Amino acid sequence: MRATARLVARADRHGRTTLAELRGESPLLLRQVPGPGGGVTVYVVGGAAGPLAGDDLRLEVEVGPGTAVRVQTVAASIALPGRPGAVSRMLVRATVAAEAVLHWLPEQLVAAAGCAHIADAQVEVAEGGTLHWRDELICGRHGEQPGHAEINTWVDLAGRPLLRQSLTVGPQAPGWAGPAVLDGAPATGSLLVLDPTRAPEPPAVRDTLARLPLAGGPATLWTATAPDAHTLRSYLDLPDSIAASTGREDQEVVRTG
Repeated sequence: MRATARLVARADRHGRTTLAELRGESPLLLRQVPGPGGGVTVYVVGGAAGPLAGDDLRLEVEVGPGTAVRVQTVAASIALPGRPGAVSRMLVRATVAAEAVLHWLPEQLVAAAGCAHIADAQVEVAEGGTLHWRDELICGRHGEQPGHAEINTWVDLAGRPLLRQSLTVGPQAPGWAGPAVLDGAPATGSLLVLDPTRAPEPPAVRDTLARLPLAGGPATLWTATAPDAHTLRSYLDLPDSIAASTGREDQEVVRTG
């Protein structure tokens, strides 16, 4: 199955966010609901099961100057096996203009046993733009080992690389469950916060949640592993809790190099 969806946001003469374009094809159906503060919220509704191996899905998001868009999904996506040797692909391309805000907050991707799935995100943010980008991966359904899943996230700020992140799990990724990667955790995710109005924050670790400032701009990356989807979401929904903690372990500095 091939499907393309597109979302384009523009500001009207009153400064409110409007959708100049909103279209999709099953299983990428887009539905607008009222958003807070003059912004808009769009839900991606799955019009069919999957993605199934062999599917090629593409979503384009364009957030124009002065607009605010929040993109969510109605439910988790479950990558499923399909015809032998086939791979399912999901590509998200997003652009965020100056003085614009994009919150990308989908539900989890579940890599079911036997799947072969690649998820790519390519995001371009102009100087002065704001981006909250969350990715969550669950390695298999309850009681099963995951299939092959590859998650790639590229974010550029003002034409310069800000984030290049890739994670592969499953039988074709030796060591993915070892101590150097997930250490046996079945759930993992990240939250990138790029916000020119946010004060810089130092590196820190609490339990299996790490906060890492990025060198390429006013951005912070939270990464986490967890025993289940609920715990993972609690980490990535409340990233500021790492700064509010007073325990000695919570104040540990992440050392690199």
